[in-house]
This record gives sequence, C-alpha cells and structure tokens, in this order.
Amino acid sequence: MSELPRGWSVAIIKSVADINPKHDSTTDRETEVSFVRMPAVDEHLGVITTPDIKPLKDVWKGFTHFAEGDVIFAKITPCMENGKTAVARGLNNGLACGSTEFHVLRPTEALNADYIWRYLRQKSFRAEAEAAMTGAVGQRRVPKPFLEERELHLPPIAEQRRIVAKLDRLSAHSAAARDHLAHTTKLATRAKQAILDAETVQATVDCGVVTIEEIADVMFDGPFGSNLKSEDYTAEGVRVVRLENIGVMEFRAEKITFISERKYKTLQRHSLHPEDIVFSSFVADDVRAALIPANLGSAINKADCFCVRCDKNIVDPKYLLFRLSARRTYLDMEDLVHGATRPRIGLKHLKAYKISLPALEQQKAIVRRIEAAFARIDRMTKDTSRAAHLLDQLDERLLAKAFRGELVPQNPEDEPAEALLTRIREARATAPKQKRGRRKETA
Repeated sequence: MSELPRGWSVAIIKSVADINPKHDSTTDRETEVSFVRMPAVDEHLGVITTPDIKPLKDVWKGFTHFAEGDVIFAKITPCMENGKTAVARGLNNGLACGSTEFHVLRPTEALNADYIWRYLRQKSFRAEAEAAMTGAVGQRRVPKPFLEERELHLPPIAEQRRIVAKLDRLSAHSAAARDHLAHTTKLATRAKQAILDAETVQATVDCGVVTIEEIADVMFDGPFGSNLKSEDYTAEGVRVVRLENIGVMEFRAEKITFISERKYKTLQRHSLHPEDIVFSSFVADDVRAALIPANLGSAINKADCFCVRCDKNIVDPKYLLFRLSARRTYLDMEDLVHGATRPRIGLKHLKAYKISLPALEQQKAIVRRIEAAFARIDRMTKDTSRAAHLLDQLDERLLAKAFRGELVPQNPEDEPAEALLTRIREARATAPKQKRGRRKETA
C-alpha cells in the first residue's frame, strides 16, 4: 500500500523487539523454570502445551532463554513452515529455557505480543522466511538478521490491541467451524463402518460360514529376518509392499521401496498379483487391508503384510476386502492380538477367521451398493475439505486486512506509533551498555 493508515509507522522488528535476549545473569540458578522442547509448541493453536520443569542451573547453558510474554518462533525446517510459534504464557516463575531452534522476540512497549505473533503466523511471512533460510537440506534455518531487519507496519499500541481482540473473536468463529467440519469427517468414517457392518455382516447371517483359508487360493506372509534386510533395498527394481502401504481399504502407493531383480528371483514365492488383498498384522485402532492395484507391476510383500489371494469362483475380492475392513472384524480380532509394544495377530489367526458368505452374485450386488454409498460419502467429505481450505484462505485474508489497517477503524486520539518509537530510540541511546562477563559462582 502507498500510504499507511493514520497513526501508523514502518519499523524494523529489531527496533520494537529484542531478539534472542538472555536471562539476567544474577538470576538464582536454583529457580525452577519451564523447559520447552519443540514438540511442546502446538502448531495449530500457537501455544505451549506440555513444558517440563527444571532447575535453571540445569538448562542455563546450551538452550534458548525466554520469559513470560515473549514470542518464540521456530527457525528450523519444517517446524517454521508448519507454524510453530507461540506467545510464552504460564511459565514457571515467569522464566523458561528451551530448544535452540527457537528465535525469541521480546516486545517493547510499542509492540503487542499477540500482534507480532499473528504477524509471524501469516503464510505469506512464513513463505518469505522459508526463502531466506540458510543451511544444508533438512537443517535449514531462518537467520537472525532476517527477523531483525524485517519491516513491520506498526499501528498505535491501542489499535494493536483492538486488532488482536477482533482477530480473537473472528478466530473463535473459524475454530468453531473447523470443529464442525472435523466432526463431519468423523461422522463420514463412522457411516462407512456402519454400511460395511450392515451390508457384509448383518445381511448375511443366514449364509454358510467359511474360514478365510477355505475361500483363498493361497495365503502367505512376507519374508522374515535375514531373507529380506534393509540393505537389500535398491533405488529401483521390484516393488516391496510394506506396512506403510496398507491403509484402511486404501493402497498407499506413494510409499515406495524396491529390491533388485536378482533378489526378487530368490523371493518369487512372495509375489503379489492384482486384486490380492494385503492385510496388516498390526491391529491397533483399525483393521488395515487393501487391494493390490492393477498397475503396481512386479511386487512382493514384506513380513507382517499378509497376502490373501481369493478363489474368484467363490468370493469377490472387493467383497472380502469390505468384510475384513468391517468393525466387526476388528472387534473379533481384538481378543487375538498379542505383543506388548506392537499389537498384532498371526497369519494362522487370519486363516482361521470365519465369515458368513453369500452367493457370488449377491456378493457383487453388495459391493455395488457399498461403492455407491461410499461415493456419496466421499463427495460430502470432498466438500468438507474444500470448506476447510476456504476457511484457511479467509483467515489469511483477515490477517492481511489487519496488517493493512483495514480490520478495525483508526482512532485519532490514539498516541501515534511514531511517538512510542521515538521514546524507545531515545531510551536505548541513553541506556548504559550491559557488561558481558562470567557470572561468579557462589560456594
């Protein structure tokens, strides 16, 4: 914009905030303070959620210092891009130390902490910060000078508070809308499970009962132990289907692992065919099973990825996939799970699992009804996703309006930002320079 709103000024961040300050060297090192690791910052809410408590003496060296009311900003990828930024509140004794991957901004009297926090949260700001990153791939960081020299459109402090209050109210509405959309997504998942149970479990109570082994041409696990090791993986060759590829009724093709053709020849008995069902042995919250797609090419399964190749004269692969993915299957197998850290079942349990099986034509009719119902639900969830994306865009536009001075009206009685900036410059010019030196340890 060519002209700033009345009472606004342009300031660089270091003129209105101290960057990466340190605790006063005279602070009692026995003081218990908050200790904030990177995972303790919620990237969606922008708050510190789960800090630890440690004596200051244990975390003084080698960590970032900050205090109540400071703004912490993750400088490393991908945390910065994800929005890990927070106003430090509720700190133990008002002090904290934390990850060295935070930059800290301590606002002066000219800057509201929530105002600068929202400024840093803008996607546009994060995009520019990402472009300014330095360092090696995977360890790239936003340099301190980028923050220090960044220009900021600065309203009077009273207007900053009004902007923050307005954004808080609008954000509450957005958050409520997101909660409703998230609830819709959960309802869609529940609806699919209800359809599966109704179509594949309840509707077949009068049919004959068979085990999975009885309706399969073949069932097998993947190679274990030394038969397939991580050093056998190659950059290209024959696909290896791993647990990461098996979703809930979804084959996740983006997770790619290969072995060489030579290695494949020793493991051909584990070859997968199109329409094979791969079933995850790990049964935690859901049953994970998927059909092998027709375009996968040559592939084998890894250990703990069970393969079920259907006898198509008896059972439709899609029908069996839907039946195995029903909530009823999870509840049945929950009692069979073993293993303290990674709950799983054995191939023998899957082979022995019993289901009611209708005639093949009835199976195909059930599959058509399920797919039609799922298509309607998927259209609804796509609409939900689009609505969530529009909410994100709305939030960004509101922030942009706020920092252009278009969100709340200006008040001619507010003290202009330039007056505060002048006082800060004068105070800094006359302030005695802090002496740097080692703190004397007490006996």
